[in-house]
Amino acid sequence: MSYEVEHNISRAEPAPQTRRPDLSTFFSNLELVNTSTTQNSNATPMPADMRAVFITLSDAFRSMRQDGGGNLLDTLIETLEADAESPPKEVRGVSDAFLDELDRVPKKSLKKADSCPICSNPFLDDQYPLVVRLPCHKDHIFDLECIAPWLKLHATCPMDRKNLLKKKEPPPPPPEDEEEDGEYDEMFA
Repeated sequence: MSYEVEHNISRAEPAPQTRRPDLSTFFSNLELVNTSTTQNSNATPMPADMRAVFITLSDAFRSMRQDGGGNLLDTLIETLEADAESPPKEVRGVSDAFLDELDRVPKKSLKKADSCPICSNPFLDDQYPLVVRLPCHKDHIFDLECIAPWLKLHATCPMDRKNLLKKKEPPPPPPEDEEEDGEYDEMFA
């Protein structure tokens, strides 16, 4: 039963078309293989389940391609299909916390010509665009709905394949001042 029927509401205009495919099956399959949230540290996902995750995402991307996706989308589909043929033993993607901490791109800073490299839809076609910037490059901006599924499986930027989870090296410690003439700090005297 639809929302309108359930609440006895009639719409004067037809429901807007969704811009992206439904990824609920992908996220359901992802829950089966994501061992980072389980209590059993020795749990490993079944290869068939891992394969299903890659196949459902490649199918969703393929349906976007029919709507006019570009070369990047073709590359992502090929990578996902290759991963499905020989699935990894564990999910190597980013955490939800990482996705939450991605820099958001304000709508005011988007240009009319800016579009998502994955779905090829202009960002400003969406009334409330949720656009994120990846930390690898200032120009790598995506619809969060498009990039999140990829990042949940791969911790790399789809454009330049840089590892996004690479730990930053801590800054070198400041040089310690050597006490001259054997003097001690008054605090430790």
